[in-house]
Parts: sequence; structure tokens; C-alpha cells
Amino acid sequence: MAGEAENSDEVNGSSSSIPTSQKRKRSSVSSGDGAKKRSLMLLDSDLLDCPICFEPLTIPIFQCDNGHLACSSCCPKLSNKCPACASPIGDKRCRAMENVLESIFIPCPNAKMGCSKNVSYGKESTHLIQCSFSLCSCPVVNCRYAGSYKNLSDHYCLTHPDSECSDCFICGLSFSVQTNISDKILVLWEYKKHLLFTVECFEETYGVNVAVSCIAPCAPEVGEFSYNLSYTVNGHTVTYESPEVKRVLQVSGQTPQANFMLIPRSLLRGDLLKMKLCIKSRS
Repeated sequence: MAGEAENSDEVNGSSSSIPTSQKRKRSSVSSGDGAKKRSLMLLDSDLLDCPICFEPLTIPIFQCDNGHLACSSCCPKLSNKCPACASPIGDKRCRAMENVLESIFIPCPNAKMGCSKNVSYGKESTHLIQCSFSLCSCPVVNCRYAGSYKNLSDHYCLTHPDSECSDCFICGLSFSVQTNISDKILVLWEYKKHLLFTVECFEETYGVNVAVSCIAPCAPEVGEFSYNLSYTVNGHTVTYESPEVKRVLQVSGQTPQANFMLIPRSLLRGDLLKMKLCIKSRS
């Protein structure tokens, strides 16, 4: 593999003539099947942005007869009419630019946190969801701590040891949980795996939605979980079984659209909810 300075000379003439302030992003680019990978200097990442919406270009990329580019999201909004020359756009793919994007890799945004993986350009957000080094936010209200999921458990136990909204449990064992609807978030700590889970309550006009989440990225080493949740009052029982515990980097506070238990308002007895919960490991 050629040296870094040598490759810079091949692309830009002389690496010493490039101001440091202009060196915005270093990418690894493969020039074709079986070709050597080279370390090239990408001086302006805006060159890989859609010229219309200024978002990173993603495949498929379209071009008009005059070579003007547009991303797949912009073409319908423009009624498939190129804003630069009024030519039709949205039918012809720009294979050359697509090949460029497929060949460019950039360091993971969590490189400073320890991630050594390179990510395809434009797919950083997808990788971050699964990256084990992604920052997770402490679910305790008004706590601004953010760290890896491995450090989040230690932070919680050391910083919030007397938190009244916490509870300890072991995966696979059923246990009782008690929370007030007005508190909205109950924080749970898994004793063996050292993971934080939350039970969130969302009050609606028709009742209360209750959802369980795990504060961690969707990384394989975290594992996958399912859960059973039940609520009983005056002989009436509401049960919910979910095949998946959603893994999130932070609690959103937004009413979930799926994977929650609904407790009808007719079964509520004040703000206090007493439930049975069992979180099971699927891996």
C-alpha cells in the first residue's frame, strides 16, 4: 500500500500545498474490483452532498441529460424536472457517482470512544444504532450523563444509589414493579448483565400505555430480550407479551406506536400502577 504522503501527491499534486484547515475528511477509496485500496484526501465533503437538499447523497442517484445530479428524495419533489436546466430527471441513474459512494469509507463517528470500524459514506446513522461505543443517556430525569452502555450501569449505581424510581431484577425471573403514572419513568437495573431498562407510562384519554425498553445500542454483545407484563385490579387482568424489548440510546418521552400494554381507564385506580414483569434473554 502506498504511503500517505505519496497518495496525497497523486491526487493533489503536493500535499504540502494543502492548508491544514482544508483537510476535512480522510476516506479509503477503492478504484475498482481487485484494485489496491488507497488512502485519499477528500478536501470538501460537500462534493458528496445532493446539490438540491444538501444532504449526503445516497444510492440511487439520478442525473439529467446535462449531468446535473439529484438524490432520489428530491426528484419527486421537483416533479422530475431538473432545477438547473429544466431537463427531465429521475429516470437515468448516475452510476459513476454511485460507484464512488460505494467505494468511500470513513471512520466511525465513535472512533474517539474506541470504535475501529470504517463505515460506508452516508450510512453513519445506521451504524451508530448498532455500534457498541454509541453514547447512551442516563434515563434518570434531569441527569445529563451520557456514556457507553457498559459505563451507564456503573454511573447509575454510583450516582443514583438512593433513587426511589429504581429497582433491581434478574433476567428470566418474574418480579413486581410499582410506579406512579405521573412519574412516567421507572428505571430497572439488571443485576447480572449490568444493563438498564425502563418502564414508561404514557397517559392517554382512553387509558395508559406501558412500554419496556433497554438503554443500549442494538449491538450483538448486548443481546436481545423479550418481556411479559401484567396488571391486575379487582379480579380483572390485562396481560401483554412482547417478543422484543426495544433497545434505545435514550428515552424519547414519545408515545410508542407499537410494543406496549394498554391499561383501559376503567381499570385504573388512581395514579398507582402495580404490575408483574418478566424480562427474558433471547440470546
